[in-house]
Amino acid sequence: MKISEVSLDATDLHILRLLQEEGRLSNARLADRLKLSETPVWRRLRRLEEEGFITGYQALINRKKLGIGLVAFVRIVFANHGNEQPSQFEQAIMSIPEILSCHNVAGEADYFLQVVARDLEAYGEFVSNVLRRLPGVAEIQSSLSMREIKSSNRLPLPLA
Repeated sequence: MKISEVSLDATDLHILRLLQEEGRLSNARLADRLKLSETPVWRRLRRLEEEGFITGYQALINRKKLGIGLVAFVRIVFANHGNEQPSQFEQAIMSIPEILSCHNVAGEADYFLQVVARDLEAYGEFVSNVLRRLPGVAEIQSSLSMREIKSSNRLPLPLA
């Protein structure tokens, strides 16, 4: 999707960049950084939220400080794709907090998951007690992260 197709101008993109860097910016500080008054910045921010460019705000939490030491990338294969199992699987995934992301993919796998756990033992229990019991799952293959090099949710926003 091209930026011109979604009606974002340079100020909108600047707002998105600033909020990706520091989501706790107040409207006043955001206006100051943009060199605009607060009312137009508030209107733009409201429009970006209403149009779905901004879908929410959250704190970034250090998982290791919470004792979550393991990240796994999990390849899921289904035996049968023609029934309700894929949609039941997707619905079930939504309520499992250990699954940070789930992608339906093309290729040999059907889904890739990013899963976190306290340690290897906890991950093994999660696979046995949760993943193996999900609808449609025929095969599970895990790749464990040895070391995290980069982790980000920041999108590469163009300079307008």
